[in-house]
Amino acid sequence: MSSKDCGGHGHKRRKIFRRIFAGILVFLFIVLVTILIIWAVLRPSKPSFILQDATVYAFNATTPNFLTSNLQVTFSTRNPNDKIGVYYDRLDVYAEYRTQQITLRTQIQPFYQGHKEVNVWSPFVYGTAVPVAPYNAVSLGQDQSAGAVQLMIKMDGRVRFKVGAFISGRYHLYARCEAYIQFGNRNAGVLVGNNAVKYTLAERCSVSV
Repeated sequence: MSSKDCGGHGHKRRKIFRRIFAGILVFLFIVLVTILIIWAVLRPSKPSFILQDATVYAFNATTPNFLTSNLQVTFSTRNPNDKIGVYYDRLDVYAEYRTQQITLRTQIQPFYQGHKEVNVWSPFVYGTAVPVAPYNAVSLGQDQSAGAVQLMIKMDGRVRFKVGAFISGRYHLYARCEAYIQFGNRNAGVLVGNNAVKYTLAERCSVSV
């Protein structure tokens, strides 16, 4: 076999490899464009959260500047999409007072939320002898004397969206729910158990994804 023949075979092989590689690139490009078109047409909406109520088992400030709290919060989350499901890979719930975290994070177990589906959760959030900033301790004392405390219940998590067989990457979900607790108004809550008071809130939360 002459060197000319060998060169011809090598050229043919390279030509075949280039065609295969180009075919793979075209296929991947078509798949990507199809996914982007489907994603743009469906336009997934972010989940909605509602803080339904809060049951206060303990909320005691002590000197110097410590706070012990134990609350059970009930919230619902709804998937507003017709054709898109939502995977909640992680969702932590905790309470803040004037931008300072006053409880530990409570983790909700991972779950999948189908089309138009609503899920309800009632986790406990608590903190024992949590140090409070001096200026917040002063504000807390004033709020308790006035008979009402404004808390912020927050949810921090990671979600993925499911469109048919396609599952997106992870997105950061962040929800903020105002909880206005009227300790000084006996008619604002319902006594449940020993010294625990349930306050109905029905507050729509601010959500960002």
